[in-house]
Amino acid sequence: MIAVTFQRLPGFDVTLPLPAYATAGAAGADIRANLPLESRSVGLTIAPMARVLVPTGLACAVPAGYEMQIRARSGLALRDGIILPNAPATIDSDYRGPIGVILMNLGAQPFLVAHAARIAQIVIAPVVQAHFVEIEDLDATARGMGGFGSTGIG
Repeated sequence: MIAVTFQRLPGFDVTLPLPAYATAGAAGADIRANLPLESRSVGLTIAPMARVLVPTGLACAVPAGYEMQIRARSGLALRDGIILPNAPATIDSDYRGPIGVILMNLGAQPFLVAHAARIAQIVIAPVVQAHFVEIEDLDATARGMGGFGSTGIG
């Protein structure tokens, strides 16, 4: 287990819990919407096919060699059509700014993001950086240059 430290940002609700795992076997920890004071009572509405940046009121420090991935909550995706258009989003280990979650509404109805609602989940994952090398020719494989759909259907 590694430690990911969080800072609560000024002007946001400090009573909301930090990200937390809902069950002992959960891979992702739920992160919540932390709306500005003027929006807390009414929430934030996402029109169909629109996207918004939802604040969390948090910044974090992810240890070197790791990333924080932000992923959709499956219930919101299935029930309401709420997705993360850049999923999984990445918070790099050297980023120290505010964490915002881009939500998009693929549903037919407007969706209300309530203050303190669980809007996404975070997964901490190891990162391997590569050394990029240019060469003249790549090694041959059975697939070769076969692209989309080249391995068949089913």
